[in-house]
Amino acid sequence: MPKSFAMAALLAASCGAQAAGSDADLVAIRAQIAEMKQSYEQRIAALENRLAEAESKSARAEPAPVVETMAASAQSSASALNPEVSLILQGKVRRMKDLPNRGISGFFPSGVEGANTRGFSADETELVLAANIDPYWRGQAIVAMADGQANIEEAWFQSLSIGHGVGLKAGRFRSGIGYLNEQHPHARDFADAPLMYQAMFGDSYSQDGVQLKWLAPTPVFVEFGAELGRGANFPGTERNRNGAGGSALYAHVGDDLGISHSWRVGLSWLKTKASERSAEFTDLGGAPAQGAFTGDSTTWLADFVWKWAPNGNPKYQNFKFQSEYFSRRESGELNCTDGLCGAGAISNYRTQQRGWYAQGVYQFAPEWRAGLRYEQLDSGSRDFGSNALNLVVDAYTPKKSTAMLDYSWSEFSRLRLQYAQDKSLRGITDNQWTLQYIMSLGAHGAHKF
Repeated sequence: MPKSFAMAALLAASCGAQAAGSDADLVAIRAQIAEMKQSYEQRIAALENRLAEAESKSARAEPAPVVETMAASAQSSASALNPEVSLILQGKVRRMKDLPNRGISGFFPSGVEGANTRGFSADETELVLAANIDPYWRGQAIVAMADGQANIEEAWFQSLSIGHGVGLKAGRFRSGIGYLNEQHPHARDFADAPLMYQAMFGDSYSQDGVQLKWLAPTPVFVEFGAELGRGANFPGTERNRNGAGGSALYAHVGDDLGISHSWRVGLSWLKTKASERSAEFTDLGGAPAQGAFTGDSTTWLADFVWKWAPNGNPKYQNFKFQSEYFSRRESGELNCTDGLCGAGAISNYRTQQRGWYAQGVYQFAPEWRAGLRYEQLDSGSRDFGSNALNLVVDAYTPKKSTAMLDYSWSEFSRLRLQYAQDKSLRGITDNQWTLQYIMSLGAHGAHKF
């Protein structure tokens, strides 16, 4: 304000000096300057009075901002409870042989539901809801929808504040055994699960129960996990009994090698119980025979993952190699309910089977990736006891080779072309072509290592 007044005075004086040449004019100019000064001082005084009145009113109405702050805080808390929502759209068009009894020779039961679907098809649509419940717990639910049916794929809550590297999860969740098992189909690098996972679990193993993990405070990544649950999914069955029907233990170790390489190895153990688990066999006459297994199933898994990215930046170029091996033993009783063995023919049942896969995926440009996978199973030794006199015991080594190429417009949209030579059925070579799309809508958390 003083600077504005001074500038106005100087401007008036300059103009007056040029226009006036007498003392009378100078007196008039001085009078005008004095009048302007008095006017500015009155205006400044008026503004100061208004400021004082505003501060006084603000002090008298001090509780009002507190109420507004509380309302804003409540609104923020309500917004914080809104879950992260995402929707995963998946579908494919597939060209392959029509094999109604598609499965894996030497493994009972085997195969994945819908694996024989040819032409255009929409795969499961996944609705994901996740949020922090409070500072202590986080929850997530995944609803898988397909062909008019909706299934609860996952529904769990997880601890956030136990500390000391301890994590607790309870509800329905994908087991932490192996490497690929925890990954949902849309996060996998190929359009289908390896034969190994199809033979062991039908696709993947989920558990209704409780999971406890501990991350050790060591320079390298060391994780231990234990699970106890219902064990109702294959290779177990629903038994409707007190206690647990399935348990798992696993350990994972990993580290970085320089700034461009990282690795992880793991060992897992899974034990389940089955009661009257049905399976289809073939009797000596070539006719289908129905059997029911009751007993224990024990599976060991070993996994290895190695990743490379130049200078640790995977955005433009990276490579991932992964491999898993499993060995499964089952022992109990086999009740032959149909076929030449006749209903009620119960005998001992023992099997020892194994298998593995190895795959590599190379991202050679920000949008493009290419991958190869080879897998092989061994039907191993199978002892059907006295029922072996009536049932065919196939010894077979299922194999499959797969190549894929995919393009991602972003982290939310991907198109994949895949070719596979499938020899999982004895005497049949099936050349399969698959074009798959994966689209993700909404918030979606990062995938695991």
